[in-house]
Amino acid sequence: MKRLLYIAIASIACCHGAVAQQPLSLEQLKDSALHNNIAMRTGRLDIQSAHEQRREAFTNYFPNVSATAMGFTADKAMAKMDIDPSGYITPELGAALAQSLPMEALMALQSPMTMTMMKHGRIAGIEAILPLFAGGQIINGNRLARVGEDVSALQLQLSENEVTAQTERYYWQLVSLQEKERTLDAVDALLADLAKDAQTAVEAGVALRNDLLQVQLRQNDIAAQRLKLNNGRSLLKLILAQYCGLKGEWTLAKNALDQAAVDQVAITLYTDAGAFMASLPEYQLLQKGVEAAKLQQKIEVGKHLPSVAVGAGYNYHNLLDNNRSFAMVFATASVPISDWWGGSHAIKRKKLERQKAEEQLADNVQLLGIRAEKAWNDVIEASSQIALAKKSIEQATENLRLQTDTYHAGTSTMSDLLEAQLLLQQARDKHTDACIALQNALLAYHQATGQ
Repeated sequence: MKRLLYIAIASIACCHGAVAQQPLSLEQLKDSALHNNIAMRTGRLDIQSAHEQRREAFTNYFPNVSATAMGFTADKAMAKMDIDPSGYITPELGAALAQSLPMEALMALQSPMTMTMMKHGRIAGIEAILPLFAGGQIINGNRLARVGEDVSALQLQLSENEVTAQTERYYWQLVSLQEKERTLDAVDALLADLAKDAQTAVEAGVALRNDLLQVQLRQNDIAAQRLKLNNGRSLLKLILAQYCGLKGEWTLAKNALDQAAVDQVAITLYTDAGAFMASLPEYQLLQKGVEAAKLQQKIEVGKHLPSVAVGAGYNYHNLLDNNRSFAMVFATASVPISDWWGGSHAIKRKKLERQKAEEQLADNVQLLGIRAEKAWNDVIEASSQIALAKKSIEQATENLRLQTDTYHAGTSTMSDLLEAQLLLQQARDKHTDACIALQNALLAYHQATGQ
């Protein structure tokens, strides 16, 4: 009846969108992290930003179109001219004008006049300028924008690698705690049987109460270990849920160490650095850094080369109280002269930055090779540690069997028996740690070799 009630409650919860202890595999956790982790979301936005920057750089191939308009009025005319016509009228011209003009007009021509212009007016125009040659700045600027887009994609790939790797590290930490809890369960079962036997022996008067107290103290120690382990597991689940963007209750799909069969894991064949180096996003980023430095050097050179442009425009004004509009085409050429005083030093600085990027590429290639070599050594070491841990478990198990037999035969003490159980627990925990270390070592090696 209780089981049916539980199923009914669970069904209602699922209908309302709640997920109760959803089992998740490692691949599901990775997929969730790749979709929800903040580093991935930021990386995707960076790619979009780089894409827009490349499209922005491409618009420099098109003409630069601008329009201007202005209206003004002044308290005084901007142009003023005094004219004295009498100074230009010769006696012959005066005699001719006297015959054709009335006396009032003839007298006005002999008086000085003042002419003013541009006290108010309007100006408007539109023009388009197309650069024909800009020292390669436009072409190299577009190439640099494409490099920036490639860099954003590689950085997203690095973020993807790190997010999946960190997710797997959190996963194996959680698996380690899960396996150690299983070890505690096994120890608890042994201690429960031992406490029951000790209680019976004490009541029968064939054993000291001190034996029972030692077992109970050991049980208290296991309970304290379990409490600490459960707290650590709860915290780790919260961290992993935040990292992967998980909602609701969840748990690991299965016993991961059994599922992965780490005891028989196939060790990855050693890969030479020359075979994987070109596929590493870190190496490709270093190459893009060199390429970007070369393009920046070319752009700096282009800033100090002549530039040529052609253009066309249409203008209107009424500055002389007369509407006037006209169209025109033009060409411009600009030759920087004094800019070379400081420009030569700027070009040398860019050249030095390019050389620095090339040297960093060469140095980091060696470091990437060393990283892969160390990761391989860690894989070999972790594999050897597993073999040693398995042997220790076998020895500790046999030791516990012998101590149990001798205790029941009355030739050893309870302290010896509990010590044998502790050694077995420690051996199992070391085996778990070795298995997790191998998984982390394989992860690091795959990441270091671009697999």
